Amino acid sequence: MKFIKKPLADFGDYVMLMGRTFTRPDRLRESFRCYLDELYKLGVSSILIVIVISIFIGALITIQMQLNIMSPSLPRYTVGYSVREIVLLEFSSSIMALILAGKVGSNIASEIGTMRVSEQIDAMEVMGINSANYIILPKIAAMVSYIPFLSAFSMITGLGGAYFVALFTDIMPMSTLTHGFQAYFKEHYIWYALFKTLFFGFIISSVSSYYGYSVKGGSREVGRASTNAVVVSSVLVLITDVLLTQIIMG
Repeated sequence: MKFIKKPLADFGDYVMLMGRTFTRPDRLRESFRCYLDELYKLGVSSILIVIVISIFIGALITIQMQLNIMSPSLPRYTVGYSVREIVLLEFSSSIMALILAGKVGSNIASEIGTMRVSEQIDAMEVMGINSANYIILPKIAAMVSYIPFLSAFSMITGLGGAYFVALFTDIMPMSTLTHGFQAYFKEHYIWYALFKTLFFGFIISSVSSYYGYSVKGGSREVGRASTNAVVVSSVLVLITDVLLTQIIMG
């Protein structure tokens, strides 16, 4: 029974925390300034790692596809078509969200957890400040509003990695790869992938904030909260991805 009660209790605490978070800020100007700070800290600072990972993953997918799809019954553009579908539909949204859960999620949990153990949150509550709204809401707003841009960067650079492989090696002609990218292209796949990232951004930021906000104890508990935030948000991202795919694409 304890195995069931603990997740239910955590979920109840999470819902109550989100209820405190999504209220009208007492100071709109200050909240907007915090939002801009979080936008840079969580979003802009993640651009480089998104670009680097996407370029290499796009290149690796292209190489693997070319080496393993050797059937004469398949058209030559199959490699480009497959790379495009993988990058647009899953990698740039779902897999990138898992990477951001590790980078951004751990950052959020450790930052808020440190504020909890250093009693900064308690001081805010004593002064009558809604600490959940002041600390968590800008992080959620920044992550949800910027993660589609990170996904778009990932799409562009992932396909760019495939172009680099065709350009600097003789593994396949550039024209064949380009033909594959253009074959049977469906524009709504891009909007579907970007739409998914809104859910992923909310999950990563809100779950990580919950674990950081709920820290009790010392620095060791901050590390444990950071780990739990990454694990739980990653699992929820995968579950949400399956549900959204079934609902929208099914």
